[in-house]
Amino acid sequence: MSRQVVFLAMLCVAVTGAAFLAVGVEAALCCAILSLVVFVFFLVVSLRRRAEIRRLTDEIDEVLNLGRRLSFSNCREGDIAVLANELEKMVARLARLTAQLESEKTSLADSLADISHQIRTPLTAAELMLPAIERAEGEEQRKILVRDLEHLLDRVSWLVATLLKMAKVDAGALHMESRPVRVGDAVARACEPLALSLDLRGITLVTTIPDNATFTGDETWCAEAIENIVKNSMEHCKAGGTITIRASEDTLACHISISDDGPGISEEDFPHLFERFYRGSASKEGEGFGVGLALARSLVSGQGGTLRAANLHGEDGTPAGAVFEIAFPKLCV
Repeated sequence: MSRQVVFLAMLCVAVTGAAFLAVGVEAALCCAILSLVVFVFFLVVSLRRRAEIRRLTDEIDEVLNLGRRLSFSNCREGDIAVLANELEKMVARLARLTAQLESEKTSLADSLADISHQIRTPLTAAELMLPAIERAEGEEQRKILVRDLEHLLDRVSWLVATLLKMAKVDAGALHMESRPVRVGDAVARACEPLALSLDLRGITLVTTIPDNATFTGDETWCAEAIENIVKNSMEHCKAGGTITIRASEDTLACHISISDDGPGISEEDFPHLFERFYRGSASKEGEGFGVGLALARSLVSGQGGTLRAANLHGEDGTPAGAVFEIAFPKLCV
C-alpha cells in the first residue's frame, strides 16, 4: 500500500476521533462516513492510476523485448495520458533510430562484401601474373608483364584511396572550405592528371568557361569531383571522340556541364548511376570500379551543390552522348 493511502487513512481516523471528542457520537459517525467515502474514492483512483502505470510498463517491456508496436490510444486524459503521449513519441523516435541502424548495418555489410570483391579481383590477377613473370622468356615480355602488374596495383591503390575519401565524406570528417573558386582553375586542376590518358585515347577536351565564372566551395574537392566525371566520360567515349566542359552563371547558381559523344546512358542504368560499385551495362571489362560517380556526387553534395545526369540527343532524336551537370547555388546575403 502506498504512503499516500496510509496517510489518508490515518488522517480520516484522526478527524473522526477529534469529532468524537469535541462534539459527540453523531458528529463522529458523520465524519467517519464522510472519511470512508473520501478514503474509498482516493483508494480507487490510486489503484486505477497504479494499474495504468503497470500497463504502460508492461507494454514498454513488450516493445523492448518483442519489438511489438506501442499504442497508448486508450489512455484517459490527465497526467498518465500526458506521460503516455511523451512515451509514444520517444518509442517512435527509438523505432526510427533502430530501423536506421539496421539499414546502415545492412548497407555496411553489403559495402564490405563489394569492397572485398572489388579488391580481390585485381589482387587475384596480380597473384597469377607473378609466376608468369618468373617464366617470361626475354626481357621485353617481362617488362610488359611488370607494367601490367603495376597497373593492377595502381588500380587497387586508387580504389582504397577513393573508399577512404568516401568514408570521410559519410562521417562528416572531410574538411571542405567555403570560399570563392574560379571554375577555370578547378577544371584545369581536374584535367591536368588526365591529359596523358586523353592523348593516348585520341580524345579531344574542349572547354568553354567564362573567365569570371565562380562559385563558393572548395577548389580541391570540386576538382576531384570533376576529374572523376571526366574519367567516367573518357571510359565511355569512343576513340577520337570529344569531351566538352562548359560553365555558365545565372542569378541562382553556377552551372558546370561535362558532356561526351559516347553511346549515352541506358534507361536501366539511370536509377543506379550514382550507386557505389555499380558498373553500367556499357562498362568495359577491367575498367573502373563503379565508385567514381558516387564519390563525385558526395563531394558536390558536401559543398551544397547538386549533380545530375542526362542523355544528349541528335537532331534525329538518336542518343548523342551523356552529360553531367553540376550546380552550385549562389549564397544569398
